[in-house]
Amino acid sequence: MTLLKIAQIGHPVLRSRAREVERDELATAEVQAFIDDLVETMRDANGAGLAATQVHVPKRIVAIEVKDNPRYPYKPNIPLTIVVNPVVEPLTEERFDNNEGCLSVPNLRGMVARFAEVRVTGWDRHGAPFERVARGLTAGTFQHEVDHLDGKLFVDRVTDTSTLCTWAEFDRFHKQAFVERIVPFVKRMGG
Repeated sequence: MTLLKIAQIGHPVLRSRAREVERDELATAEVQAFIDDLVETMRDANGAGLAATQVHVPKRIVAIEVKDNPRYPYKPNIPLTIVVNPVVEPLTEERFDNNEGCLSVPNLRGMVARFAEVRVTGWDRHGAPFERVARGLTAGTFQHEVDHLDGKLFVDRVTDTSTLCTWAEFDRFHKQAFVERIVPFVKRMGG
């Protein structure tokens, strides 16, 4: 497997809509190897997810996994999930404020309103139908990654720019209050 270079904010690949993946293309050894590399890169960077566009590949593929992630100790675990051509559909009007960061926007966090419950559809890595209802922080993770495929970054969704901060200042001044607020939400919503 190969670790891929993660595009940083300002790179044009992060601002363009990724193209749909064809079923016969998905079955190729090249695309399957790319998915393995995407997962390895996400894990190496301690990310909760990674979209293909973030590694300079404009295809509609995302990888998501949370397994006792040190960057997000308050996030519920999510088993490794690959979604090809994902579509996110809100199932509720309820939103929650999520303090987000991004591997493509290093050392910056900010508050983003996300839908509390969504349905995610698409294909798995083998082309079989994928459908999952995601709630709480897991729903936020899916929305964040699919945004990447549409050329959006979390900073585009921050409505109050005074919530922007570095990781160090988040840990120092904001993390405790965020965790105190988000842990009961996680318990209520589940993964």
